[in-house]
Amino acid sequence: ERQLVESGGGLVQAGGSLRLSCAASGFTFDDYAIGWFRQAPGKEREGVSCISNDSTYYTDSVKGRFTISSDNAKNTVYLQMNSLKPEDTAVYYCGAVSHGLVLLRLWDKEAGYDYWGQGTQVTVSS
Repeated sequence: ERQLVESGGGLVQAGGSLRLSCAASGFTFDDYAIGWFRQAPGKEREGVSCISNDSTYYTDSVKGRFTISSDNAKNTVYLQMNSLKPEDTAVYYCGAVSHGLVLLRLWDKEAGYDYWGQGTQVTVSS
């Protein structure tokens, strides 16, 4: 069974940090890029970051604060989130997308993703 499982969410004060994990199983990890999306209440899901081989991508609002990384031996992608703000509050999802779509600069388009995790809640208090 192809599966992505997120973990690491929680409640943190503004300025704090969290590290999210996305563990993949049931498919060839190297064949896919992994992206992180988030969805706040009443808002559309937005692309946050993506890692494709050695290339990383970020939406402007998280540049300099979030860092995406991959441990291929563990089939796991991490999202280190520092200097968190209340506006970062959302459910965070990871998804698997083909490297080809990332090269076409489509990593932030959720329609291109093949698999999704169930999400993990991140709440940042002011």
